[in-house]
Amino acid sequence: MITEIREQFRATVGGEDFAVSASFPVLNPATASLVAHAPAVAADDLDAVFAAAHDAYLAWRLDEKFRRHSLRRAAAVLEAATTELAPVLTAEQGKPLRDAAQEIQFTAVWLRYYADLDVPREIVQDDEAGFAEVLRRPLGVVAAITPWNFPITLAMWKIAPALRAGNTIVVKPSPYTPLTTLAVGRLLRDVLPPGVLNVVAGPDPLGAAITAHPAPRKISFTGSTRTGKKVAQAAAGNLKRMTLELGGNDPAIVLGDVDVAAIAPALFWSAFANAGQICLAVKRVYAHASIHDELVDALAAIARSVRVGDGADPATQMGPLNNRAQLEIVDGLVHDALAHGANAVAGGRALPGPGYFFEPTVISGIEDGARLVDEEQFGPALPVVRFRDEADAIARADAGDYGLTASIWSSDVEHAASLAGQLETGQVSINAHGSGVLPNLPFAGRKWSGFGVENGVWGLHEYMATQVISTPARGAR
Repeated sequence: MITEIREQFRATVGGEDFAVSASFPVLNPATASLVAHAPAVAADDLDAVFAAAHDAYLAWRLDEKFRRHSLRRAAAVLEAATTELAPVLTAEQGKPLRDAAQEIQFTAVWLRYYADLDVPREIVQDDEAGFAEVLRRPLGVVAAITPWNFPITLAMWKIAPALRAGNTIVVKPSPYTPLTTLAVGRLLRDVLPPGVLNVVAGPDPLGAAITAHPAPRKISFTGSTRTGKKVAQAAAGNLKRMTLELGGNDPAIVLGDVDVAAIAPALFWSAFANAGQICLAVKRVYAHASIHDELVDALAAIARSVRVGDGADPATQMGPLNNRAQLEIVDGLVHDALAHGANAVAGGRALPGPGYFFEPTVISGIEDGARLVDEEQFGPALPVVRFRDEADAIARADAGDYGLTASIWSSDVEHAASLAGQLETGQVSINAHGSGVLPNLPFAGRKWSGFGVENGVWGLHEYMATQVISTPARGAR
């Protein structure tokens, strides 16, 4: 299947193949073998890339009805291409094939949401003293830099609202996972006018060059907090707008009144889906002392039952980590925890190569202050921390620099909701984790988890400038 669509792995600029002289390898994380070579766009090429986007913007911004129609057509095209694209995504990212197919289909959900979103007029004055209306105008050319964990979903979180708002966009996927995004750009050539959607790939420092380039009016970045800080510094030089969706060390607080057997599967997969490589995955569990041991045993039993393997195998439930560097991070954090007295109740080690596999790991006998609790592991290793006092659990969950998502698990939903408001995170779910990640709800982090908003009408407004038009009263015109 990958061989059949290999010709789609080309940069798309101005609606055409963009000629580049260099390439870089993309590896399959399940085998560490070559999938394909991707085109390496150089920093010197960016003037031409942004010029194509600007030329397209002049017409694209004018016709909202056409934009909405184009987004609906794009949704249909990508939905129909799921069987083509999913194997490519699995090969470069590692996730199970069914999860890859679901990711492709989610793009259609986001595209249709923004195509169908009706935004009411904002008339703030219409009386004998005058008329005033708040309008939202597109920014111009914008740029998106996307990560390797959900390369297509998170690209569409940026593409769909940006295009609906009337902007044109340049998208740069992670060098670990450029192939599916390049294929998406090629598939949408017949749907979107030339230059509206431009996809370029390349290793570092291409992302830094895009951020520092004077052309884009906005940078939308999803990735690590460390890189996000660099993006913010580079974008500040040209006073670009920014949306930064960064890291998280997301807590789940499990109260003593839960039915452990009932919640354990949902809690487990909230931490281990995509091999734990989700910005909002559960990264640490605070379990009440009365149910701590039972919960640890339940999570460990599930971990030992999970089928780990190549995502192309239909029997695989959890694939590899995406790259060797991430495998080494997870391995280092787990070894540090064990060296300081924690217990691996399940898992605890990297699996023999050549792929980047790590056992689903549940760690007990661990406290705040351990690196595995305090840092974002972004992998399949879950620390479970014992607590006795709810106020203490809230304080410990809020400690640290991150504030992306959280969850509280309890048989008393009203009580859990009353605790939720005390957490310093952008989203809190009750008896689930990440349940508010929907196209119509705002997604935003606090503290080092970023700033700006994605999704919903709030995400649309992030790609628009506010303009007020005021006129004299009707009788005085």
